[in-house]
Amino acid sequence: MVAAILALPVLIMAGAAVMVVGSADYPLGGAPEKVPCAQALAFGGAKLPDAAFEDGCTVQTWLDTDYHAEFHMPRAQLWAWLRHTYPDAPEPDTDLCLDGADFCVNMDSEGTVPPGIDASAVEIDVTYEGPDQALVRFAAFTV
Repeated sequence: MVAAILALPVLIMAGAAVMVVGSADYPLGGAPEKVPCAQALAFGGAKLPDAAFEDGCTVQTWLDTDYHAEFHMPRAQLWAWLRHTYPDAPEPDTDLCLDGADFCVNMDSEGTVPPGIDASAVEIDVTYEGPDQALVRFAAFTV
């Protein structure tokens, strides 16, 4: 009887821990947080194009740091921005893109990420929205 009474607090604490871990989206921390888009883009060595407008930017940190930015820009200015921002980037691809993207550019620590930036990898996915606009989804992260 004494053992059962002494074990009760341990069982209550274990049950509470299971409920917290089982119900939280990010039980160990690291939930996405809103950040200025300038911060998200700078982590990957980029700046928001002059004629672009932001849709939202986040950072998520735990073991790694993961920035995301979404913005719209004139389609006619897209290639100049990409080449100016990442002159040594690999050619655009269509295989490793987010769903719905028309093309993407993926750079990693194998020599395609520009030197001097904090990110280990940068991914840019572009979706054309009509003849004049492009949606750019940008990710820069450590691995």
